[in-house]
Amino acid sequence: MVKHVILWQLKDELSEEERTAVKAGMKESLEALAGQIPGLLEMRVQTEGLPTSNAEVMLYSVFTDAQALAGYAVHPAHVAAADGYVSPYTKNRLCMDFAE
Repeated sequence: MVKHVILWQLKDELSEEERTAVKAGMKESLEALAGQIPGLLEMRVQTEGLPTSNAEVMLYSVFTDAQALAGYAVHPAHVAAADGYVSPYTKNRLCMDFAE
């Protein structure tokens, strides 16, 4: 199995109300990908970190293999979620992919 973990920081100019709405949109749109993409086994989005966190949103996903992860990256449903609900509102993205 391949794990795909992303951490995002939201853009500084977003108000607290906007941040709340953006986080909800990210969570809803990304978690909705479960069952739509071949090889995607699990998709979770965490939007409430502890005060010690320096990221505001985390994506944790599990794929059958690296080929499934590569297919996810270009899948139209994923691209639509990323372009509509993630990229316009984030300033920083960190990613770690690993096999277990």
